[in-house]
Amino acid sequence: MIDIGVNLTHPSLLDKLEQNITLWQQQGISNIIAIASDLEESQKLQAICQQHNSIYQTIGCHPHQAKTWHTSSNFLCRDLIQNSPTCVAVGETGLDFNRNYSTPEEQITAFESQIQLALEVNLPLYLHEREAEDTLQSLLVNHASQSLASTPLTGVIHCFTGSKESLKRYLDLGLYVGITGWICDERRGQELQEAIQYIPKDRILFETDAPYLTPRTLRPRPKKNHPAYLPHIVEQAAYYAQMSAQELIYHSIENTKKLFRIDVPI
Repeated sequence: MIDIGVNLTHPSLLDKLEQNITLWQQQGISNIIAIASDLEESQKLQAICQQHNSIYQTIGCHPHQAKTWHTSSNFLCRDLIQNSPTCVAVGETGLDFNRNYSTPEEQITAFESQIQLALEVNLPLYLHEREAEDTLQSLLVNHASQSLASTPLTGVIHCFTGSKESLKRYLDLGLYVGITGWICDERRGQELQEAIQYIPKDRILFETDAPYLTPRTLRPRPKKNHPAYLPHIVEQAAYYAQMSAQELIYHSIENTKKLFRIDVPI
């Protein structure tokens, strides 16, 4: 299996990285994608990936950190991507109008810049969205329609938690869908538990978002999430998707390889 979303620079994972790699590999996780929240974190991940060929990374700026994005950030990002053979996506980028740690205007500026960057370097977008669906989708459509790039804009909506109506809009944009331990949440996950039945087999991906979003159905319940818990998330997702876990695993690996253009054995 491949975990497409790990916050690897968190101390709970990074401080004992070798031990953690062994732990998740013992649970069948062959590779992970470590997601960056800003340029500094992108640089840290670059150094880690150079030492571990089972780890890929994203490069970009999370909407929470959009206030740190400035006029030269696009050039710095591009240079980092060009010197990072393990970079598979631009992001984590997008819009978060729920917390607004950066203003909506700052978020839109950083997001639009990264959309253009993804088109220029021919990489998918790693997308974050909270309470900003209409604006995010409008910006994606506008940039895709105006682009002169030879390849279409693509990406994954990370940690999808919405309804089947919201899902359809993202699928219509050609996006892949990342499923996390939110599917295990009996309090907040009901819409996702219904919507997962409508995710096409060729669009579904799996991620833990570790160390966050610890699956509530794990017993005993750990304090922090971990890539080793991805099989549990897939098992829960298989129940709601009404298919076998092995089938979901197969399709998610194939989809990960296709979207991020990585070559790993099944």
